[in-house]
Amino acid sequence: MIRVILIGYMGAGKTTIGKALAKELGVPFYDLDWYITSRMRKTVGQIFEERGEEGFRQIEHNMLHEVAEFEDVIISCGGGTPCFFDNIDYMNQQGQVVYLKLDPETLYKHLKMSKNDRPLLRGKSEGELIAFIREQLQKREPFYTKARYTLDVTLIDDMSKLQTCVKNVKELLNLQKTEAK
Repeated sequence: MIRVILIGYMGAGKTTIGKALAKELGVPFYDLDWYITSRMRKTVGQIFEERGEEGFRQIEHNMLHEVAEFEDVIISCGGGTPCFFDNIDYMNQQGQVVYLKLDPETLYKHLKMSKNDRPLLRGKSEGELIAFIREQLQKREPFYTKARYTLDVTLIDDMSKLQTCVKNVKELLNLQKTEAK
């Protein structure tokens, strides 16, 4: 059985790498934020507005417990998911957790284009954004580093490097394509 859970800061490439890995292995891919949006019939931003971060984190926790029970699956989690409740310990019990690590400068480059789509980044100036990323990483790193595996993904900026990353994840976790049942 394959159950890989990708964690890391927003903009680290969890969804991009997760989709590519799932395709390579022939298993379904679930992005936890998309799963929440589908189940709640509301965007993450709407849930944040209606229930605040605490309300969102409770929903996220509950939905994590659903998807982490699926078999033969690749899951990407939101950047904060491992940092609340017992989520990181639960993830480590349920599957192979990989921390996709990026430096703050590269994260900033990835996030500055989409900052208005992300509730925690909305309305921040460039200086505020880089400071926020550094501060958040410092707070979240102790949770991220509890993952069984860490993979530096700083240099993944094109398709060939993405394929190399997928190969590295497969080798790191000793994963093979699933057989048709």
